[in-house]
Parts: sequence; C-alpha cells; structure tokens
Amino acid sequence: MRASFTQSFKIQAVEKALSRPAGVTLSDIAATLGIGQSTLGKWIIKAKHQGFESKTHSRTIGSGIMTSEKRPQDWTLEERLQMVIACGALDEDATNTMCRQQGLFPHHVAQWKADFANGTQQARAAKQNPEIKTFKHEIKTLKRELNRKDRALAETAALLVLQKKVQAIWGNDEDDSL
Repeated sequence: MRASFTQSFKIQAVEKALSRPAGVTLSDIAATLGIGQSTLGKWIIKAKHQGFESKTHSRTIGSGIMTSEKRPQDWTLEERLQMVIACGALDEDATNTMCRQQGLFPHHVAQWKADFANGTQQARAAKQNPEIKTFKHEIKTLKRELNRKDRALAETAALLVLQKKVQAIWGNDEDDSL
C-alpha cells in the first residue's frame, strides 16, 4: 500500500534535502525520513518546477521562494544585466551563493556577461522569438510531409516498373482475349 504524505511533510523534506551539509547524501536524508530516494528526488524536481506551493505562497525552499523561481532562459535582459553587475563585484564563493539563491548556476552569469560584451544577446533573443519558433515548427512539418510524399512517389514508380516487367515477361492479357 502506498504511503501518503502531507504537503507540509513534502516541503520540509525538500527543504532538508536542499539545505543538507556537504557530506550528507540524498540517500541518507531519505533514509532518515523513511522515504525512498527516488521519491525524494521526484519531490525535489517537482519543487523546482513550482509544484509545491503552499496556500500562503510564502513557503521557501532553500533560500528562495519556490513560486518565484524561474529558469535562466526566462530572465529578461534587464534582470540578466542586474545579475551580471551584482556578481561582478563578488568573489567566487559569494557568486555561487547568490546564483544558488536565484536558482542559477555561475556559468549562466558568465555566459550572460560574455553575451553582453560581445553583443550577441540580440541574436539569442531572436532565437527565442515565438514567431521564429512557429516558423521552425512549420518547416519541420513541411519537410516531414515532403519526405512522406517522396517515399510514396518512389513506391509508385517502383510498382510501375514492376508492372512493365510483368507485362514484358507474361505478355499483355488484353491481346490474348481478342
């Protein structure tokens, strides 16, 4: 029989897992809580994808609010610039801590800094344009349809060739009936 856990227990378990000391593994935490490691892993993934929202929306996981956490690609240019500026004056450990609080990795900030320095941010923004995404999907669909029709045409051509060979070997049935 499956054990059911309360939402608050799940949130506390995820908090404990995300704030664990350096030498403690997820398996150890799961064992102390009496749950499976895969279950705890699923809860963590769900929490990161904002699946554990409390009724007050103020419950925190780790050091960030779960409901406001977003993916690095969801950050606006202004937010990225602010993060690059904020991390610019910090040492590596402080940068790691700040990135962890924001749900980022330091390599995201480094990439954003390089993008701003090289001016390639506009190219990346163009890639994320929904219109371009729609066109790419349409092109993919059309290519798939074209390949399907090419295969059908090749099959038809092969059948015609075989029909001609059969007629050459066996003769034409219409001629025999007259």
